[in-house]
Amino acid sequence: MTNEDFQTLKKQYKQALFNDVIPFWEANSVDVAHGGYFSCLDRDGTVYDTDKFVWLQAREAWTFSMLYNRYEKNEKWLGLAKHGIDFLKKYGMDKEGNWYFALRRDGKPLVQPYNIFSDCFAALAFGEYALAANDESCKEISLAAYQNILMRQKQPKGEYTKTIFENRPLYSFSLPMILANITFELKWLLGEEKFTDNSKIFLDNIMNLFLDSGKMIVKENVLPDGSTLDSFEGRLINPGHGIEGMAFVMDVAQTLGDRSTIEKAVEVVLSTLEFSWDKKYGGIYYFMDIMGKPPLALEWDQKLWWVHLETLVALLKGYYLTKDKRCMDWYNKVHQYTWAHFPDNEYGEWFGYLNRQGNPLLYIKGGKWKGFFHVPRSLFSGYKILSRIAAKS
Repeated sequence: MTNEDFQTLKKQYKQALFNDVIPFWEANSVDVAHGGYFSCLDRDGTVYDTDKFVWLQAREAWTFSMLYNRYEKNEKWLGLAKHGIDFLKKYGMDKEGNWYFALRRDGKPLVQPYNIFSDCFAALAFGEYALAANDESCKEISLAAYQNILMRQKQPKGEYTKTIFENRPLYSFSLPMILANITFELKWLLGEEKFTDNSKIFLDNIMNLFLDSGKMIVKENVLPDGSTLDSFEGRLINPGHGIEGMAFVMDVAQTLGDRSTIEKAVEVVLSTLEFSWDKKYGGIYYFMDIMGKPPLALEWDQKLWWVHLETLVALLKGYYLTKDKRCMDWYNKVHQYTWAHFPDNEYGEWFGYLNRQGNPLLYIKGGKWKGFFHVPRSLFSGYKILSRIAAKS
């Protein structure tokens, strides 16, 4: 690819982010009456449900804070971030400091704090907002949430756990993956020593416990020694998680000066794509079985927005850090599929859920799982990396 190609891509990402995605959420997601944000937005931005999911509240507050910190000191973005932070401060936690999963529009809790990812994204949101606003109380909330996650990591759901762990002791990749990212994002707040010590632990877990070194694919659940349990859960592969996790690994490894881990992460991204690309219709499968057996999830062959966006970011990072041409070969393939199928050229923003053939299953722009996070974060990351590549080339 030429410098002109990279410049064109950079403009494409920037225009989509600032002229389409951000304005869509600014116009439709802010709950002026009760605070916080609406995430359940129909195709045209109409609110179709007013329940508020704590991790999506935190993700949106983080995104507006991140844009303020890393792109432009736009007071509107800072105010929108504060709008979510204030709502979360008031309603998001129980008395023990655990973060609820879901709230009513007015902030009354609906779902107990069973999901540790509410805590994860609270730690990220309050940390990023603290950096933007120099808010000491938010620093304290972020660090308390981070510490709570570390304390709960061996049994993330605590009293709400349904499984009997001693009979099937499986550990999930999702937690060390997100902890690697949180630790990276909160480096300024944690300090150099804690960042380094914790990051090395999470990298070791990811690259040695969860990685199948033969197939070079990340397993979603492993036994305590890293081996594969021959069951639905033990054989499960979530290609998007594995690839997104490798992007986080690259960030941390670059900060630690660990070149070999960066190169290994790139190999995992490429191997995962070879394994999970739909050779008939294009796109990346949602779930797979590492042994080729029938997947448990009925939605296994769907094509999801975040999987493809995070893959584009991982490939761009891999190319920028290693200059491995295979990254750009795959990037072009994934880019063409992603931009042809997910953006909604009529109403704006991006579709989240496609069937195997690449047609929208749902026309919504947000819901219980999709909010103002993966699309803007990935577009912004892509824009920044493409800017660096263009500058170098």
